[in-house]
Order: sequence, then structure tokens, then C-alpha cells
Amino acid sequence: MAAGVAGANAASVILADEWKSYLQGFVTEDGRVVDTANNGISHSESQGYGLVLSVLADDRATFERVWSFTKTELMVRDDGLAGWRWDPAASPNLTDANNATDGDILIAYGLALAGDAWSETSFTDRAREIATTIGSSMLVEAHGMTAILPGAAGFNDRADGVGPVLNPSYWVFEALTAFAKLDPSIDWNAVSETGIELVRRARLSKTGLPPDWLVLNDDGTVRPAPDFPIEFGYNGIRIPLYMMRAGINPVLLEPFRQNSDAEGLYKIDPLTGERLEPISEPGYRLIVAAMDCISNGTVVPEELRTLSPTSYYAATLQLLTLDYLRRSQPSCMTQAAS
Repeated sequence: MAAGVAGANAASVILADEWKSYLQGFVTEDGRVVDTANNGISHSESQGYGLVLSVLADDRATFERVWSFTKTELMVRDDGLAGWRWDPAASPNLTDANNATDGDILIAYGLALAGDAWSETSFTDRAREIATTIGSSMLVEAHGMTAILPGAAGFNDRADGVGPVLNPSYWVFEALTAFAKLDPSIDWNAVSETGIELVRRARLSKTGLPPDWLVLNDDGTVRPAPDFPIEFGYNGIRIPLYMMRAGINPVLLEPFRQNSDAEGLYKIDPLTGERLEPISEPGYRLIVAAMDCISNGTVVPEELRTLSPTSYYAATLQLLTLDYLRRSQPSCMTQAAS
């Protein structure tokens, strides 16, 4: 599997205290992964991350709880994908049944990892079903490339004819590698190459960063999608993490490094370079520190080498980054790094 990913029988590198803090902060007893910075809702993305992290932490009991909630509360669509938004304050709780394909990808990936780690074919079979559905219904042609449609509705059926609207952070590269084994009838490598190509093409812009939501110009360059915020923000900050975990050419990390600093990442206007908002919780700062270590050997600051559970999203990305660094870049985590 891809760099930084737990295979069957691989020992967890997530520390017991870290995992306990994560569970206490963000996972309910019934398996709901709570987005604490978004009014306490849950979504297919949070449930998918919960599944992946449970396997990386080698915690099957939590995995079973998260999966039970996910399949009962979100997997209610006729196509077998997940409704994306679940609100504890609403009735019915599922307030948006449209899918979010990144959530579907993470759910399928978590199931695939679980099937591998615990030799449980039922998880593998369900992962294959979801991956096959994504491959048959959520891939779209974009200027000759095979792209991931962010959801079934609203991204390729616009009244203005603009589209498809794409989100580069939906390319979970390590998951696509796993999908190639689950369903080799689909060219998942071509899908991965499209994600990398979107990052390459964004390098031609003023900042070199892709907008969170983009469309392709006739010449193949990227521009912000109409009717979406013009920003590189909380979506896009995942892109360098996914690239590092999948072992993608580190040269492509440079625009992300150049638009960050020791204080962390930023929400940025990709057209002007204006910094709109700091994104500076420890989990986000660790992504910057990881890029710096890969690029020039700078050791990760000591205060970032263990989990600081601030918000759900920051803590999730921090655990994924810690897993990657401890497993694949251990020299980044010690003073011996050079």
C-alpha cells in the first residue's frame, strides 16, 4: 500500500493517549464522529476519517461502532453511497442526502484497510461495492481527463453549463491505489493522474495554488468555479498531506510551502495571493512542518510531535500526518534529522 498506510498486522504508531483524546473529543458512544467546529454535525467525511483512523489505531471496537452509525444513518441512498450531512438538532437528522464523494472514498478506504488489517472479507466486499459505484457514477470526463465529480447533484448539471466543478482535495491518492486492487476494471491510475495534473496546472497561477472549487478553462488552465468561494482554504490544506502519504513527487509541494510559514497555513485568494485568514491550529501547522522536513530536512518542532486535539478537523489531519511521519519519515521526528 501507499507510504504511511497500515497494512495487515502492522503495528499502530498512533499513541494510546492520543487515540484516547481523539475518541473523548470527537467520537460518541454510538459511533458518530462529531465536527466540533461546525455546530456539532457529522458527515460522510468525518465518518470516513473515523473508519480510517480506527484501523490505523488498531481499534476494531471503535471501527465497528463508527461503521454501524455510518451504514445505519448515512448509507440510505439507493445507489449505496452516503448522504453527506447529519445534524443531531434536526428531524430527520439527515439534512442533505446528496453524497460527497470524498466522504464515500474515505468510507470505502476505511473498509478496505479494515478488511486487510483484520482479514475480514465482509469489509473488503463492502469496500469493493462502494469503490465500484464511485467508479461507475462519480467519474466524469474533464478536458480529456478522468476526474472525480464532487457529488451526484450540483456539479455537472448546472443551468449555466459551466462544469464540471471539481475539488482537488477530493483526490485521496492512497485510497485510489487501494481501489485499483478492489476493482481493476476502472483505471484508477488515470484518476490519480488527473488529481496530480490539477495541482500542476494550478502552478501556472499567481499563487501556484488550486482554488478549493475550480473549473478548467478552454486552454486547460484552472480558474475558480462560479458561485463558490474564491479561495484556497480548509478543503485544499488536505492536498499536500494526501500527496505526502501517497509518496507523490515532493516538488509539487512547493506552492503549498511558499504560501505558508511557521504559523501555519492560510486561507488565500488564489488569484491575488491575499491571505484571508490564518489556519494555524497544531494539526495544520504539522502539515507545514512535514513539508519542510521532506523538502529540506528541518526537524518537526517538538510541540507538534504529539496530538494536540483542538478541533475535529485539525486533530484528524494531525493524526494522519503523525501516522505518516512516524511510519515513513521517522527522522523528521527526532533531533537527528538533517
